[in-house]
Amino acid sequence: MKEIGGYFGLEHFAGKEYYEDLIAVNNGRNALAYLIKIRGIKKLFLPAFLCDSVAGVCNREGCSVAYYPVGKDFLPVFDEDLKADEWIYIVNFYGQITNAKASSMKDQWRNVIFDNVQAFFQKPVKSMDTVYSCRKFFGVPDGGYVACDTLSDKVAEQDVSMDRMKHVLGRFEGVASDYYAEFKANDHSFVELPLRGMSKLTHNLLRAIDYELVRKKRNENYAALERALGDRNQLQLNMPDGPYCYPFYCENGMAVKKQLAEKKIYIPTLWPNVLNLEGFSLEKDYAANILPLPCDQRYGVEDMDRIAREILANI
Repeated sequence: MKEIGGYFGLEHFAGKEYYEDLIAVNNGRNALAYLIKIRGIKKLFLPAFLCDSVAGVCNREGCSVAYYPVGKDFLPVFDEDLKADEWIYIVNFYGQITNAKASSMKDQWRNVIFDNVQAFFQKPVKSMDTVYSCRKFFGVPDGGYVACDTLSDKVAEQDVSMDRMKHVLGRFEGVASDYYAEFKANDHSFVELPLRGMSKLTHNLLRAIDYELVRKKRNENYAALERALGDRNQLQLNMPDGPYCYPFYCENGMAVKKQLAEKKIYIPTLWPNVLNLEGFSLEKDYAANILPLPCDQRYGVEDMDRIAREILANI
């Protein structure tokens, strides 16, 4: 029976989600789990330059993994002939793989999953299975999308996100460092989180976002960093639309991160597990020395200037 009266809860926002036509799941990892289940994937080829959580999803779903190297341009170095139940997982690192290039790789290997976790605003290629994560771009507790032409009853159950909001709300009214433990605990909870539909709460929060403003601010901030640092950046970059970050390569990346942290500029090592790989020297170099500089909607050009000044003072 519907409740009437009593105290108010969160308002129902009237906007639209950016990907209302995609399959909405409870996080980016389970976007991959959805595809493993629906496509009957038994083996997935992953780039070695990647978070080990992706392999964790594969192991959880009974899918074996093998690794391939990437080139300096972030493209796969891969020449396998794939069997029907074997797929290749291609990551759009820093939004550097265009849809035209993605489409050509789809034509080449056919069994392709395209990871747009770092390229939320890049629309999926037609008939190409693609995964997205919401919390990499917005202040939400979870959520992911799958571009796939096959529906499944695996997401019939809807997730509940209220217990994952503490670090999001805490940072809104406080400082990130005070809620970092809650953030890490939330992240760890995703390891065994079963595949479900996106929660009502996350759907609602995503309807409140001004996506055009977010995209515009990210573009402006990225361009400011490119103007200030482009001639010192050892990466040759394409500018993505609504970028995840500005990837800046320098040969003393880990030391620079420590110096920036002292100035309260926090730059993550995205995939520290890569540093412990046997072989894959390029991937280890990239993991240590590519600084994913924040350029998101929380900041303005003056913040980018501050980041650039500190970078140039420490490289």
